[in-house]
Amino acid sequence: MDAQQARLAQRCLDAAEGNTMTFPQIVAALMEGGFESYGVDLRRAVATYYLPSGESVEVPTADTAAAVSERFDAAALEAAIREAQALVPGYTYRGFCVKAKSAGCTGYMVSFLGRRAVYFSRTGEVHTEHFPSQP
Repeated sequence: MDAQQARLAQRCLDAAEGNTMTFPQIVAALMEGGFESYGVDLRRAVATYYLPSGESVEVPTADTAAAVSERFDAAALEAAIREAQALVPGYTYRGFCVKAKSAGCTGYMVSFLGRRAVYFSRTGEVHTEHFPSQP
C-alpha cells in the first residue's frame, strides 16, 4: 500500500465522521483508490481498509464511548441504516455508530466486490444490506 492510499483511507474516514461525504461517495472514492473493502470494529474504534493484494491499513475512529448491547436488535439496526440512507435531518455518522452499538452491532464489513455491508453482533448474528441498484 502506498502513502497516497493510506491518506485516502484517512480522508474517507474523516469525511464520514465529519459528515462531509455520503456513503456512496466514500465507496466510489475508495474503489477508485484501489480498495476492495473495509471493516469497522465499533468495540475497538478502528477501521481497516483492504486492498486486493491483502495489504491493509488501520485507522483509529472516533470512540463513541457507548457500550455494545448484549442483545442484537436487527430491527433497530435496520432503522438506523435507513436513517443513514435517507440522510434524515440531524443524521451524523457518530450518531449512527451509537445507534448501531445500542442495537448490539459490534462492527461491519463493507465489500465493494459483493456490493453489500454485513453488520455483526457479539453472538455472531448478522444483518446484510445490499447496495442500492444503480440507475
